Formats: sequence, structure tokens, C-alpha cells
Amino acid sequence: MGTTMLSKHQYAAGSPDWLAMVGEVLLTADRAAELPADLTFSLVEHYIDGPEIAPGLFQGLRFDITKGVPGFRVGVRPGEVGDITIHVTSEVARRLNQLYASDPALAQVRQAALASDQLCIQGDPSRLGAWFAASHDEIVSRTRVSPSGKCLNAAQFQNF
Repeated sequence: MGTTMLSKHQYAAGSPDWLAMVGEVLLTADRAAELPADLTFSLVEHYIDGPEIAPGLFQGLRFDITKGVPGFRVGVRPGEVGDITIHVTSEVARRLNQLYASDPALAQVRQAALASDQLCIQGDPSRLGAWFAASHDEIVSRTRVSPSGKCLNAAQFQNF
């Protein structure tokens, strides 16, 4: 799977393939960071207005590190939480994943989304560390938005 990370193939923002790409980017970044072997925590990102993508799983991603070993699952269960849980609307996620870390608009979009409850972060995101933040730009570089610039609707999402 390491060779797929060299590819700059772009994925439709929020699609199951895109979520899998995000998981792979996080795996690669985690492994390169050489985190402590005893590290265990979980991150759940749930698109609060996202469709069901498999029986009982909705648009989102679960990323776990268990005793230093990373892994992920595309799709989250209703009510699923992690040590860090992010609830975000599809629109806000799409906008955030179009902006590189150096763009001042990234912080502005994030702050506006937090203020309007379109983004809610529970837990301490600083636990993720610099390796996680550094993966943001790789994800942005591999994200394309739908031609309309809007998020996919449920019917379009099922066709991926």
C-alpha cells in the first residue's frame, strides 16, 4: 500500500474512496512519526449530515492507534465516539479540505464553523501531535470537489 501514497490521484471530497485515502495518509504519517509503542487513542470524525455508506455505518472515519499500531475504518456508527471526536457538516469538511495549512482562510473557516456548531471537537486534539497536522496538506493535495462545488448528495455518494 505504500506505493499508493506516491500517487497524486485526486478523490471526490467525502466519498468512501476519499475517506480511505485520508486513512492511508494518516497511517503513513503515523508510521513516519515513530510514535511511542505504548500509545493508544482513537479519533472519530463523523459527518453529521452524511449518508449511510454501508449497513450501520455513516459518512466518516475512525482512526485508532492501539499500542503504537495505527489502523482505520471508513464509516462510523451512530453515536460512536473516540478519545477525540469531531462532528462536522459535509459542507464545512469540504471547505476545510480545500485550504492548505498556510492559507489564513483555514483558521477563519474553522473558527466560524466552531462558532456556528457546524464543527464540534470533543477531547484534546493536541494529543494528535504535529504528524497529524502535517498530514492536512497531503489530504488537500489529493482532494477534488464535485464539479458543482457542492458536496455529493446521498444518491451520488452511493455511486462511488
